[in-house]
Amino acid sequence: MEKNRLLAIIDKFNGKHILVVGDVMLDKYIWGTVSRVSPEAPVLVLDVEYESFAPGGAGNTACNVTTLGGKATVVGVTGEDKNRKVLLDLLEQQKINSYLLKEGRLTTMKIRAMEKKSQLLRIDYETKQYISETSEEEIIRFVKSLNNIDAIIISDYAKGVVTQNLLKMIEPLGLPIFIDPKPKHKSFYKNIGATLIKPNYKEAIELIDGAKKDIKEIGCELIKEFKTNFLITREDGMDLFELNGEISSMYSKAKEVYDVTGAGDTVIAAFALAFTANATLKEAMYISRYAGEAKISKIGTSPVTIKELKNSIENFL
Repeated sequence: MEKNRLLAIIDKFNGKHILVVGDVMLDKYIWGTVSRVSPEAPVLVLDVEYESFAPGGAGNTACNVTTLGGKATVVGVTGEDKNRKVLLDLLEQQKINSYLLKEGRLTTMKIRAMEKKSQLLRIDYETKQYISETSEEEIIRFVKSLNNIDAIIISDYAKGVVTQNLLKMIEPLGLPIFIDPKPKHKSFYKNIGATLIKPNYKEAIELIDGAKKDIKEIGCELIKEFKTNFLITREDGMDLFELNGEISSMYSKAKEVYDVTGAGDTVIAAFALAFTANATLKEAMYISRYAGEAKISKIGTSPVTIKELKNSIENFL
């Protein structure tokens, strides 16, 4: 793949408006050091040094859109609690437009205890029930009111925002749709005209209810069942399966992997931006892979900047 061509595509990210619909979360990190084992139980004691917060889930996808040079609007649901305010403030700091409805639920929060580059523990606060029909209607009403949207990303973490009715209402908008899926919702993704679905390897197997198979067998079965393009991410790379029968593969070149948290959000944000900047599916795969390379060399839910993406291409291509 020609380096200058990819860099020229990235330069066109500016001004591309991506709508992210899905499960918005708040990520909290507790940073510290471990020097002893608790006398109460055989567990490590983390001496806390500081805490940090970041948008997670669909919020992290939206953050990656903006740090890569695009414009993002994120749509989702939160509870009416203090974490909602923290999340809204973080999204505003990232210059992300947000439309977050309030329901009688918890604002999803993931707490990670960290020592240097290692995650010691994760604690989840969440509500998983599906949003109400009223919320579905309000979301689609808001989406239809938006102007100059170039593409839609469905960020599905199975926390209740992504419903079959919602996807059916979004499909007639006629925009490119990119889905970051959860296998439990496999029936939702059929016949909605998605441009591409991006599971990881484990999710891809679950989407076809299969045992472990060769990656090419998995991809071909997915194409046949869902009738759309697929990008399957692996720990050591990714594979693109196109409806025209073409298969393309990339392998990781990162020297060190620090943290894969949020890497999928980075990949789909970069892919959607590249596609809207007139990249072919294969070119979008290359760009999203290099964005992923940049992400896994960072710690935590850290979005990738356009400079980091370009450096990744310069270093690895």
